[in-house]
Amino acid sequence: MTATPRWFDHHSSAAAPGQSHSEWYVERFRNLAAEGADLEGEARLVDAMAPREARILDAGCGPGRLAGALHRRGHDVVGVDVDPVLIEAAAVDHPGPAYHVMDLADLDLQGEPFDLIVSAGNVMVFLAPGTERTVVQRLRNHVRPGGRVVLGFRREPDTYSYTDLDADAQAAGLMLEHRFGTWDLDPFTDASDFAISVFRSPAP
Repeated sequence: MTATPRWFDHHSSAAAPGQSHSEWYVERFRNLAAEGADLEGEARLVDAMAPREARILDAGCGPGRLAGALHRRGHDVVGVDVDPVLIEAAAVDHPGPAYHVMDLADLDLQGEPFDLIVSAGNVMVFLAPGTERTVVQRLRNHVRPGGRVVLGFRREPDTYSYTDLDADAQAAGLMLEHRFGTWDLDPFTDASDFAISVFRSPAP
């Protein structure tokens, strides 16, 4: 790991005294699940884009919400996150996928390449500053020819812009296929504060 991800510098004002941001984040989604909140919007879209029983990488999987939902839909899922607290929660709350503690800038997984890689939950703006292009290249290296890389994150022009993303993806050899404003496929506009960018790895 070459630098500290912004994730570890992030703190929530909603966290209880003595509670880390990671612990608060895990508890937040456990509470939302207990309340019956719809937490599978990303999974529905990714499932629709993937072949049946696909090999999928959840890059920056957090406490496993998306990875678990995709596993329940019959996919072979691997989840990676830099935060061991989140990975521990993922293994407890969403068993089934294979989980690994790993910085995406150092991503090096053995085995067959993935049919689809997804990074949701604003992962790209929580990376260590200056590692974004390296991460995009690492993701490109792990997806099969013709596979997709799906990145969803909020607009953060002072941290990592969509223009930066497009330049990094082009440098990695990924082609932008679609860009949506929400996981429900609302149009992306200049006023959108969030984007789901769908890239394709060139077919052989």
